[in-house]
Amino acid sequence: MRKAGIWVGLFCLCLSIGAWAQSGASTSKYDPKELFHPLFNMQPGNVYRTSGGSPGPNYWQNRADYKINASLDDVQNVLTGDVEITYTNNSPEDLPFLWLQIDQNAFADTSRAAKTTPISGGRFGNANFSGGVTIASVTVEHGKNKPVAASYTVTDTRMQLRLTEPLKKGGDNLKIRIAYSFRIPEYGSDRMGQQRTRNGTIYEIAQWYPRMCVFDDIEGWNVLPYLGAGEFYLNYGDYEYAIEVPWNHIVVGSGELLNPNEVLTGEQIRRLAQARQSDRTVMIRAKDEVNDMTSRPKQSGRLTWRFRCQNARDVAWATSKAFVWDAARIQLPSGKTALAQSVYPIESATPDSWGRSTEYVKGAVEFYSRYLYEYTYPVATNVAGVVGGMEYPGIIFCDHRDKKSSLWGVTDHEFGHNWFPMIVGNNERKFAWMDEGFNTFINMLSTANFNNGEYYNERATMHDVAPALFGPVEPIMSIPDVQQPRNLGILAYYKPGMGLKLLREVILGPQRFDFAFREYMRRWAFKHPTPYDFFRTIEDAAGEDLGWFWRGYFYETWKLDQGVKEVKYVEQSPQKGSLITIENLEKMAMPLTVEIQESNGKKSRVNLPVEVWQRGGTWTFKAETTSPLRSVIVDPDKVLPDINPKNNVWRSEAN
Repeated sequence: MRKAGIWVGLFCLCLSIGAWAQSGASTSKYDPKELFHPLFNMQPGNVYRTSGGSPGPNYWQNRADYKINASLDDVQNVLTGDVEITYTNNSPEDLPFLWLQIDQNAFADTSRAAKTTPISGGRFGNANFSGGVTIASVTVEHGKNKPVAASYTVTDTRMQLRLTEPLKKGGDNLKIRIAYSFRIPEYGSDRMGQQRTRNGTIYEIAQWYPRMCVFDDIEGWNVLPYLGAGEFYLNYGDYEYAIEVPWNHIVVGSGELLNPNEVLTGEQIRRLAQARQSDRTVMIRAKDEVNDMTSRPKQSGRLTWRFRCQNARDVAWATSKAFVWDAARIQLPSGKTALAQSVYPIESATPDSWGRSTEYVKGAVEFYSRYLYEYTYPVATNVAGVVGGMEYPGIIFCDHRDKKSSLWGVTDHEFGHNWFPMIVGNNERKFAWMDEGFNTFINMLSTANFNNGEYYNERATMHDVAPALFGPVEPIMSIPDVQQPRNLGILAYYKPGMGLKLLREVILGPQRFDFAFREYMRRWAFKHPTPYDFFRTIEDAAGEDLGWFWRGYFYETWKLDQGVKEVKYVEQSPQKGSLITIENLEKMAMPLTVEIQESNGKKSRVNLPVEVWQRGGTWTFKAETTSPLRSVIVDPDKVLPDINPKNNVWRSEAN
């Protein structure tokens, strides 16, 4: 989901909290027994999830495979479809009933999502739209039995199927067939919708078929309603889907197009082949061809586009007669290639806007493939439309008005999501920070890398952003739908992203952190990790007990305030060395660097581990100095989120 726009809130938070930070705090709130609690994060492992953060020897997850047919009515703006779901129960329990997600019901004006939207509106509100899914039929086919009409009940965005006989544990499967339809919202919670352009409507279609809820070893069925802020938790499986649209539409979707000879012209097929061998963008359908009837293989009726996407947790697609289309090759570390492509209206086809989209897609996907895990889909598609920024496997939706750094930023962010949560499938409905925060972190690395840092501009220090990080009253470990809307950007994106930056740059160092982060990626690719699995993997692979960091930064709303308390000389003689006392005034703690400058001009630094705070809120160390001190500075590089940096500096009165 798009992160742009939250930085305005960050700035406001900095202003509002800054006055408090500048006043300082004279009394320490620090208690090492709280921060270094010996039983924190001590839950035992089991056969499903080990104490070291790996999937256990008996780890399991259920599977859902989909075959979907859908037809677009672009006059009534209605989608009609049918889906066949093959659901496999790999769990150690028999399942007497099943749960599905009916997300389109959130877009009805009677939904919980609509009723929990403030009068002032909001990004996730859908008031005054009588949408929702119409179910035509539901059947179940289990074993050798013939398909029978299913007993089901729909509650808001959930459907329960009550089975006549349980789905047996250990690999039993059944087929669910559902025929349905829904009105396409113009603005579907910034995740799907319609964009009018001069040459036709762009339809971005997501959450468009009934999807199985996840049944896992943590809490059984995961059935939180879809309210908007909390995103998705989904099973993995294979998808085959067919989209019927008017003859003059271009369709792009998750995965691989299976029937190009039926839906593309010979020239477009030739250009695509050229793009697959080109590191430079190749036009597949240029601006001057959008209204050219010969850019389609037929000039009347309808066409069916067929796609396949394997080992994915979802699929989405977009269609329009207004699309300009370009593509280029993605070079993957193994030597394999994939296709980067973009579709956008003529209005967006400028060199400073969507004309560079495919270059951005290629840059992002190639970087993450090197840094984390090789991209797993055959195509990576960026779609310009009404959605400000949203991610699905192999395809993303971005704002058609974005340009320059804004377009790079949202493209990079949404494609970063193909690693979190598309490959590492965390529960977004509960733990948005495990994909949004991780993604915010890797976006910093990708932006620094892209085109020699063309859009990289890191002017703010950790001191600058500290008030915003510690402004929300909720911790990171709170459900997105529970957080105040103004805090979502901090708690889901920015604070956890900065937390990983702290781990990499201050606490562990890049080498140890990168190894541990990749190990987490490797262990949990196409699986369902919890926060505990992440915490334990990082500790296990990096070789560091980080309970103090997880607790203070993720579970609590504790702040950081470290400073210089006192400076003395050994036996009152500067030539014999200096005794420097530092203090911790808030409830968090961090390792720190102290810079010492002597009157003779010599500068030196002392690096202190976090363990200096294990016994109390003050620590005195000896510095081997030979002349009077001019200054002592805690955190001279401003890499720690210290809310009161004024007490970080001691200066000699002789200066």
